[in-house]
Formats: sequence, C-alpha cells, structure tokens
Amino acid sequence: MNTSWSDRFSAFLDDRMAEADAAHDRAHILRVVRSARRLAEEEGADLDVVIPAAWLHDCVVVEKDDPRRGQASRRAAEVAVQFLSRTGYPEEAHDAIRHAIEAHSYSAAIEPTTIEACVVQDADRLDALGAIGIARCMMVGGALGNRLYHTVDPFCENRPPDDATYTIDHFYEKLLGLPGTMQTRAGRAEAERRADVMRGYLDNLGEEIL
Repeated sequence: MNTSWSDRFSAFLDDRMAEADAAHDRAHILRVVRSARRLAEEEGADLDVVIPAAWLHDCVVVEKDDPRRGQASRRAAEVAVQFLSRTGYPEEAHDAIRHAIEAHSYSAAIEPTTIEACVVQDADRLDALGAIGIARCMMVGGALGNRLYHTVDPFCENRPPDDATYTIDHFYEKLLGLPGTMQTRAGRAEAERRADVMRGYLDNLGEEIL
C-alpha cells in the first residue's frame, strides 16, 4: 500500500478522535495498525483491506459505558467507507473494509467471515492483553470511577465478576478469555503470551494485597 494513504487516514482521525478516551487514543490506533500488518503478513491477508480497516476501526467514538457501544463498529464502518469513497480509495476494497471494521468489535458480536476481518479483530483484541492491556484496563476503570478490587474476594474465586464496580474483575469478565476468541494462528500465539503476562501481574498483585 502507498504510504500516502496512511498519511490520509491519520489526518482524517485528527478531528474525529478528539473525544476518544485514553485507552482508545491515537497510540491505540498505531499499535493496532502495527499488529494488523504483522498478522496480515503471517496469515497472507490483503494489506489493502487490513491497513485501512485497522486505521479507521475506531473512527466513531462511543464511550465504553454508553448503551450504544454495540453499534459503534457499524457506525465506524459507515463513516470509514464514506471517507474512502470521497478520497478515491479503490472501490473494490470497500465492502471488505466495511466488514472488517464492523466485525472487529467485541461488543458487536459479529463473526468475521474473511481472513482480513479475522486479522483486524485479532489485532484489536491483542491490544487489550499483556502489559499494554493492563495499563488500558486501569485507565478505563479509573475513568469510570470503579474501585480497583473487591477487598474480600479480589480475584472472583467465590463470586461472579462485576467489572462495572471493580476494575480487576474485568480480567475475569473478559480479558483472560480473549485468547480463546482469536481467529488466526499468529494471533492466538501472541494472545496466549500476553495473557501469561496478565496472569503474572495478578499473581504479584495477590502477594501484595492478601
């Protein structure tokens, strides 16, 4: 792909992401683009679909606690394709890019049906794991005003996770289950490595608070 397109995608996001939360900022986009490129090269996916979808997957900002969150990826796909049409991006890639953006979202629960959509979904989910995943989880929990952990049962051993109240519960509600949702071989391997980082963090946290 011509690097000038990435410059255009970046410029398009300048205004649209002004209200994005700290866990879904420009740095998140850049990490997803890098991961998507690497996964696409390992899995043989079409970069002309993967790279635009990775750049534009969060071009519509919806807060994590907004009831419309499940519609965010569909709205982002529409806005992205409108932008691609205006700027003359090859039309034959539009439908595949639309699907990859729609299917990337965990909350939308749309099954990816192309290798490109699988790559973008995996790349986005990888950013919720590992050291960066821990940092992002803490930032979101703090922004939502959640408590860090349940003082009696911090690791959900005898109660269901409640990540609307406790930030650490989000590890058990969602994050540690993400490796099992990965669509590509390369994505699964990296997700398992990053999940081990998170498990190590929880072990260390337990030593400090219990």
